Amino acid sequence: MSILSAILQGILQGLTEFLPVSSSGHLSLYQYFTGISSEGSAAFSVMLHLGTLLAVIIAFRKTIGRLLVEFFRMLGDLFTGRLFKKTKVTPPRRMLYYLMLSCVPLLFVLPLKDAISGISADSDIIVEGICFLLTAAILFLGERARPGTKKAATMTAKDSILVGVAQCVATLPGVSRSGATISAGLLSGFDRSYAVSYSFILGLPAVLAAGLLDLKKVMGGEILDMSWGAALIGMLTAAVFGLLAIRLVHWLIRGNQFRIFAYYTLVIGVLTLGLGIYEAASGHAIQTLIMGLIR
Repeated sequence: MSILSAILQGILQGLTEFLPVSSSGHLSLYQYFTGISSEGSAAFSVMLHLGTLLAVIIAFRKTIGRLLVEFFRMLGDLFTGRLFKKTKVTPPRRMLYYLMLSCVPLLFVLPLKDAISGISADSDIIVEGICFLLTAAILFLGERARPGTKKAATMTAKDSILVGVAQCVATLPGVSRSGATISAGLLSGFDRSYAVSYSFILGLPAVLAAGLLDLKKVMGGEILDMSWGAALIGMLTAAVFGLLAIRLVHWLIRGNQFRIFAYYTLVIGVLTLGLGIYEAASGHAIQTLIMGLIR
């Protein structure tokens, strides 16, 4: 793999992982029109996921540090029998509890994992177009939500479940995970900055799980044949652009400019749906043309 290819993939990974435009939807379009299911190896994908994981840890290091300290305190309370005693729960522990609760709905989606993955690999992009439009609708709703003040100390279990359900919907290609979960937080009355923090920290298990799944694919020795120089550059590029994407989302949401992403996904949704309908009617004429040009 060339250095340029590693940098380009790192940029795409870093930006689309965090901007509310759906990385899975864009990947599905890329795969459809090029016929290429993967630009790089599974081992390289692991390194890219490590880059985005690093970006979240750096961006929210203080909050994550407090959550880790609280997690070990919680384990201590569990083993000493103090966990279920009626004592005042600190905001970091409340946030930890609710992050766990937000992950529960994903358990109901696991049996559908193969069916959802099949949507990205099927022979049309109509579903992706509809999902991009769904993302636009979700973002418009989140943008129109009244400014909230809820944070870890005041959010409720109902709020965390709503965000968790939004994360489940975002398993569809074309529905943005960050867009859906941030919008669900805004609709629940979250403070705007807290909605972003909660969404991205909640995404850590998903990013980690994706990396572990890719790692499982390379246990047979592919990782030994990887170009480590290009892989490290790709990882660092994903981390840098991931940080930039996180800061951009923070800046836009504080300035009530989140609708920019809604307009973008609306346009790409209309275009994708239109192309999907045309492709189905024409026998995949555009896909055939593009695949012929790149081969």
